[in-house]
Amino acid sequence: MKFTPETYKLPDRPMEPFIDAAEIEGFLTNARPDKQTVQNIIQKSLDKNRLNLSEVATLLQADDPELIEQIKDGARELKRKVYGNRIVLFAPLYIGNHCTNNCKYCGFRVTNTEAERMTLTDKEIVQEVEALEDNGQKRLILVYGEHPKYDADYIAHTVKTVYGVKKGNGEIRRVNINAAPLDLEGFKKVHESGIGTYQIFQETYHPEAYKSYHLGGKKADYNYRLTSLDRAMEAGIDDVGLGALFGLYDWKFEVMAMVRHTNHLEACYNVGPHTLSFPRITDSTSIDMTDKYMVNDEDFKRLVAILRLAVPYTGMILTARESANVRKEVIEFGVSQIDGGTKLELGSYHESQNEKQNLNREQFMINDNRSLNEIIDELLDTGKLPSFCTACYRLGRTGEHFMEFSVPGFIKRYCTPNAILTLAEYLEDYSTPETAQKGWKIIENTITTELDGFTNVEELRNRIEKIKAGKRDMYF
Repeated sequence: MKFTPETYKLPDRPMEPFIDAAEIEGFLTNARPDKQTVQNIIQKSLDKNRLNLSEVATLLQADDPELIEQIKDGARELKRKVYGNRIVLFAPLYIGNHCTNNCKYCGFRVTNTEAERMTLTDKEIVQEVEALEDNGQKRLILVYGEHPKYDADYIAHTVKTVYGVKKGNGEIRRVNINAAPLDLEGFKKVHESGIGTYQIFQETYHPEAYKSYHLGGKKADYNYRLTSLDRAMEAGIDDVGLGALFGLYDWKFEVMAMVRHTNHLEACYNVGPHTLSFPRITDSTSIDMTDKYMVNDEDFKRLVAILRLAVPYTGMILTARESANVRKEVIEFGVSQIDGGTKLELGSYHESQNEKQNLNREQFMINDNRSLNEIIDELLDTGKLPSFCTACYRLGRTGEHFMEFSVPGFIKRYCTPNAILTLAEYLEDYSTPETAQKGWKIIENTITTELDGFTNVEELRNRIEKIKAGKRDMYF
């Protein structure tokens, strides 16, 4: 399944820089969107084929309102075809906010003297994880500042600590990582600890813009960060996540660069990123930004829809940086994962948190601070199937093996039954009675209308009954 887009000037090489800003800008400049061309590109994606850079540029330059609506409609249909009604849920857990970088957009920046610096102790990590388990969380992403104390050995230690926490029926079944780039040996150590996805954002892919925002620290090295996921792949981590922070440079350039990064990984390693992320800048302490490149809501919806069409089989993460209203709408354009019950203040999951966020203890402000159950309740109201599934990771269906299932369009077929089982656990153990009533209706509706291609419905129903009787952690 090696993908070699016809737009490459030269074959990509592992661990070598691959972003050519002039090339990307050339595609955008030369794009000539018309109704028939845009429709053809949308259809290519609906046929579950990856788009090349020229085609992505055409969608990005289609500014006509009618074409924009066609792009959104195409993204909705593609999501339904590939993912069904499933939405995967997770929570971030900040481990420490010490940092040696000086990034103008980040509350963790080393020059921010107002920041309250701390690193959770092992005891505090256990307390946080127990609180998360009490709410029904099964998937976490651990977040660290870039600091010598958060080296590969420490990250591996915290991962093992999290996996070791069991409370009642609660357990964390997948630990993902958002942390600084590591060298090859460091990635190997973290991989051996049993992580899921290793997530690193380039922030902005434009080299000159990158230089202007990153004033000091290791993160100022553009190429080292750009090739970090190559090192992760070389170290055996075949699930990686990439992203850009929208608001640092032109959003159309960043979308193109994310697709170019995806192409690079596919060309070099036969497998692209497991997830794409597209957060927008929100308030933080010590922020030093202009609004020149800030992305408005309408353009944000467009970029999500275009990314969905560009990379049909890659997971797309929408975070609580966005408001509840924006999240509700944007989910329809292709998002497959969201966080819920999110708290960013270190130590805040097991402590009572004031209604007003303390930005001196957070990296940035969140705009959707609803509880996990409130978010699940809304998902159910809109016909979605909330999922805490971790089956593919635990059965070794990752990397190229995962692509064997996902690229032919089997995500919905294989993942929906497991999503049902994890939702059944949540309804039995954690939800309110009102949410449980809605949840069981969604489960029954999904079984009867969404399980095309799944031939073991009787066994699925048997496993649901076992969950009701107290058995946990079953999956196909």
